[in-house]
Amino acid sequence: MKKNILIIDDSALMRRVLSDIINSDERFHVSEFAVNGLDGLSILQSRGKDFAAVLLDINMPRMNGIEMLAELREQKIKATIIIVSTIAKRDAKETIRALELGAFDFVKKPDSYLDVKGNFFSDQLLQCIATATKTETKAEAFSYLVSNKAEITKPVIGKTEIGKTELGKTESGNTESGKTGLSKPDIGNQVKETSRRKAPTQLPTSAKKLVALACSTGGPKALHAVIPNLPKNLDAGVLIVQHMPGGFTKSLADRLNELSQITVKEAEDGDILSKGTVYIAKGGYQMRLIKHEDGNYRLSISKEPARHGLLPCADIMYESLVDTNFDQITCVIMYESLVDTNFDQITCVVLTGMGGDGTAGISQLTKKQNIYVIAQNEETSIVYGMPKVIRDAGLVDEIVALNDVSDAITKNVGVH
Repeated sequence: MKKNILIIDDSALMRRVLSDIINSDERFHVSEFAVNGLDGLSILQSRGKDFAAVLLDINMPRMNGIEMLAELREQKIKATIIIVSTIAKRDAKETIRALELGAFDFVKKPDSYLDVKGNFFSDQLLQCIATATKTETKAEAFSYLVSNKAEITKPVIGKTEIGKTELGKTESGNTESGKTGLSKPDIGNQVKETSRRKAPTQLPTSAKKLVALACSTGGPKALHAVIPNLPKNLDAGVLIVQHMPGGFTKSLADRLNELSQITVKEAEDGDILSKGTVYIAKGGYQMRLIKHEDGNYRLSISKEPARHGLLPCADIMYESLVDTNFDQITCVIMYESLVDTNFDQITCVVLTGMGGDGTAGISQLTKKQNIYVIAQNEETSIVYGMPKVIRDAGLVDEIVALNDVSDAITKNVGVH
């Protein structure tokens, strides 16, 4: 049976374009339209359960997309919302706000009619809808791993192979997912869950430390639960790769900075890595960390091709860390670059997202480094892709709910 889709957009042309794309896929059917947020809200109030997903514009008369999302939250109306937004500065800021209010994800509107007729926009839109409605095929869900041909090698600690008998189990032997039949809780009302193989080791403040974090689908919302809860005197700099197109990461960084004690900024070429500062990779660019002759670590932001369709890509950021000399790196995905570093411990944290960016890098790290891997649990993941891939590879030491990720990072890194 086809999944019903609701389109809310004041542009007749865009409604037609979106409808043609969606109806071309045998899995979906556009069953209704609304020309502004007020009409859309009325439809969702009366028969919201009829729609598997809702495509929502932001700038509309009478009631815009942000106002509609706020009303949905106020009235506790659940709907899977995908923002279809332009790249204007104002729209970028409001798109981040929409994700904060509970939108599942967003797709950037094409810049021209030619782009509309191309395959990139339609493929991106259909993939987003498939992920949101859980109708993606296994090949689609793990397309990144297939294209990357990642070789997963299970690490050996002492005589115990992680994942062989302990994968997905707590110390008491219970399964990690803790399935209770409950639906995914909202941020701030999450399942308090910890599954641990070993305790993390906190190094002294004199040690050189780095937190490297990456996420994909559901990442902006997850970051709103993690970054504002990090202390301003965190004893490490923080690098973040969030899969996001150009034009949006500056608004994401600015919004997180408003909400956080710790300083948050969009990474700029030449930035010197500093403790207590979060650097978000610039959308549409690749980010690397480079050690200079003066001993400082500086960020390199470069315009170059996407890797496996990802720009920025977590693995590229990790590759840049190969020859660094940090005593500790706390990683929230992205790992290949850490293979040849001389860290006392590398702590890896994997958050919500589709695909498996970073899995190959983590596997390589296990061959040379003492690592500690933290994964977000299934119940609090918007898309249980990246954390599941890492877990299934037998590389996870601790599984925690989203609300506990910041505490897990702070316990490893400490404060100064």
